[in-house]
Amino acid sequence: MHVVVDRKGNIVEAGSLQDRILEGLYCHWLGRLLLKPLVSPAFSEVGGAFLDSRFSKILIPWFVRSHAIDRNEYQKKEYVSYNDFFTRKLAKGVRRVDMSPDALVSPCDSRVSVYRITKKSRFSIKNTRYTAKSLLEDQELAREYAGGYVWVFRLCVDDYHRYIYADSGKVMGIGWIPGILHTVNPVANDHFPIYKENTREYCVLQSENFGEMIQMEVGAMLVGRIRNHSRGQAVRRGWEKGRFEFGGSTVILMTKKGAAVPDRDILDHSRQGWETKVRLGERVGGRTPC
Repeated sequence: MHVVVDRKGNIVEAGSLQDRILEGLYCHWLGRLLLKPLVSPAFSEVGGAFLDSRFSKILIPWFVRSHAIDRNEYQKKEYVSYNDFFTRKLAKGVRRVDMSPDALVSPCDSRVSVYRITKKSRFSIKNTRYTAKSLLEDQELAREYAGGYVWVFRLCVDDYHRYIYADSGKVMGIGWIPGILHTVNPVANDHFPIYKENTREYCVLQSENFGEMIQMEVGAMLVGRIRNHSRGQAVRRGWEKGRFEFGGSTVILMTKKGAAVPDRDILDHSRQGWETKVRLGERVGGRTPC
């Protein structure tokens, strides 16, 4: 059973409805047959057009009720479409970004797991083996991160779908990797190596406090669109980097050996196969463990 815990180790999610639906799609032959049209570019285009249209506005009240969305956390405005609401902005002061130089912060509201990148640049995400090379499609760049950590921040549909820069610094390079869109839910990994098949965008950031690091956005099943802002080379921790439109999504950080270590609770939970629920701007690691 898939388990999500809070920072104290209390279970907050176990086998959600989303997990059960995806288990049916990925773990049953009939469900896998349905996946092909669901992840096709044509379906994504049609679905995206509808969710951007004013007709999709009728879905907003249902979405708020079914996911217990606290609308007081978000800016008050009239939303003109489902995607307009899905990409809603937080009200001022609802999230606090930890600006301590020692703190590596979560770029988004999510469920986080952390894994060591071995000397062979191999790591596991929910029982599926990956290499840094296959994630980045860049062997030379991937080799630089051996011995460091990969931080996987998984968003669900009820999460805030805007994300920030995890530290200040200079953007030294950007990359875009096209792919077939599959869900980022861990249950999918039993049948598909999902990060090889998902659209990815990333930047290489020479950060002020943690050396060179990578921040990557991963699109997901259905529309799964990534909308990054053009910020120029110099960026600041807490600046909004972009947003995901409808579809579960993931943000990944990669840090080099000795640059940053996960907080002890998150590392312990990850070793037990649990994800830890975190908020945007919250400390998740640093130069020394906490």
